[in-house]
Amino acid sequence: MNRRQNREKAMVCVYQYLIFPRDEKDLINDNFEQAEIQEDSYMMDVIHQAIDNRERYAGYIDNVLDDWKFDRLGAVEQALLLLGCAEFDLKQIEMNVIIDEYVRLAKTYCDGDSYKLINGVLDKI
Repeated sequence: MNRRQNREKAMVCVYQYLIFPRDEKDLINDNFEQAEIQEDSYMMDVIHQAIDNRERYAGYIDNVLDDWKFDRLGAVEQALLLLGCAEFDLKQIEMNVIIDEYVRLAKTYCDGDSYKLINGVLDKI
């Protein structure tokens, strides 16, 4: 499994947490094979970081959004933005790569022009 596919699974984990909060380890175990968890500990850190810092990241995102709030966004958009913020915080991947990856996921999983919102918010953060 490659990093791109693991980001997709990470998005599912955070999305599921936003819809129905439960233990992060259970979410990870439900969405990743044991080998994937061991091979890509970075993405496991990203998931934990995104969930554990949800309120702080939501505050950053609220400051960037014009006339809108994080809580009004769809759960997929929220998950993508939280994961992007978590990756920024971990400082292990270049910002432009992080933005590109989450824009790509938004184009696949979000409605219409949501990818523009993801791009704009992550670019400003």
